[in-house]
Amino acid sequence: MNGYAMYATTDETANNDLVTQHVTLVNRIAYHMVSRLPANVQVDDLVQAGMIGLLEAARNYNPSQGASFETYAGIRIRGSMLDEIRRLDWTPRSVHRKVRMVSEAVRQIENEKGRDARDHEVAEALELTLEEYHKILQDATGCRVFSFEDMNSMGEDHESGMSGSDDGPLECLQDEDFKKNLSHSISGLPERERLVMSLYYDEELNLREIGEVLGVSESRVCQIHGQALIRLRARMQEWFPGNEGQD
Repeated sequence: MNGYAMYATTDETANNDLVTQHVTLVNRIAYHMVSRLPANVQVDDLVQAGMIGLLEAARNYNPSQGASFETYAGIRIRGSMLDEIRRLDWTPRSVHRKVRMVSEAVRQIENEKGRDARDHEVAEALELTLEEYHKILQDATGCRVFSFEDMNSMGEDHESGMSGSDDGPLECLQDEDFKKNLSHSISGLPERERLVMSLYYDEELNLREIGEVLGVSESRVCQIHGQALIRLRARMQEWFPGNEGQD
């Protein structure tokens, strides 16, 4: 066996060892993620996508970048799972349409009133009952979560210096602008919506756990979360052009 073949075999063996040692990481991330997603998201689909991310991480990992393999692989695994969710998109197109419709109504009311739009005002503007409006908010939670999950994973990639992308100065500047705009918009949410966002994204509690903290039902937390996401979308219209899920 020549030197190149020996090197290639050794390298492949090391990659296989990394994959074998970190299979449990894929399962852990998948079960953590699925606990915060709609019931129709299957954990097996996330695991399968995560294994692809793990294999790619093993092939591309460069220890000289400074991050541990587990940190690097975790970013890649999570990114692959999000890619799979975006590709399949379990959310019906009708939900996307309704979310865009509600977001536009919220934007118009807040521009006119100069304050947070209230549930009954949005429902009246759309000629909906409060029950119909709250159902849209619940649906929005499953539809909208990934816009902000994507932002978090993108930020982790840039912070670790291991994104593997060819983003130039303009793309990095736009990323920073987005995160600053998002942070500013979240700080301007009504107190209860801001608290739900913090518990969900920072503390990583699921909706049931947040309900226990706030002393309300899981369905009510789902409504508050959906309202927060729609309000953020309305206030950050330039970042969400509204072309997702169009017919």
